[in-house]
Amino acid sequence: MRVFVPFDARDPKTRLAPVLDDDERAAVARAMRRDVLDALAETSHDPVVLATESVDADVPVTVDASPLTEAVNDALAGVDGPAAVVMADLALATPAALDRLFAPDADVVLAPGLGGGTNALVARHPDFRVDYHGVSYRDHREAAAAVGADVATVDSFRLAVDVDDPADLAEVLIHTDGHTAAALREAGVELAVDEGRVAVSRSGENGA
Repeated sequence: MRVFVPFDARDPKTRLAPVLDDDERAAVARAMRRDVLDALAETSHDPVVLATESVDADVPVTVDASPLTEAVNDALAGVDGPAAVVMADLALATPAALDRLFAPDADVVLAPGLGGGTNALVARHPDFRVDYHGVSYRDHREAAAAVGADVATVDSFRLAVDVDDPADLAEVLIHTDGHTAAALREAGVELAVDEGRVAVSRSGENGA
């Protein structure tokens, strides 16, 4: 199965600016992509990075500067057969979690993210198309119903956590020891406990 990994190579992860500068955000984004590709490499599927501009990767890269929804739909339309989409910021993803995504025999398989997004999906119905605006998990269920596709949902913590905000970095440092965690430590990001809540801080700072 072809697995598309969308990646913003231009200005990645702007919401991490309170913690990371431009170069650090770019490094962390690349590290997350590498963690996702490493996890996919241990499954039996073929990943393709769907990037907004040319990037170096150990897998094929398709460049499409279009907005996410349009780029993914163009990619899905170009595949004869089942295809999957796994976001490049799923730093907690493991081969086992991804195998759970690929396992159901449904027309559409959805792995929802926290907050109503769609972090990964499998599309086996030829008419199913994505829409990543708004509450995309709900919208994708409706889109599947509109074309007569049955839907399976994968309830997975490791696929639900996409790294967008500073609070998400704590989950990376707690639950993984991969390339993303190493990039964060290189940037001086560490766990911090404030009144019983776990957050992150930069080395030498107090609080997140």
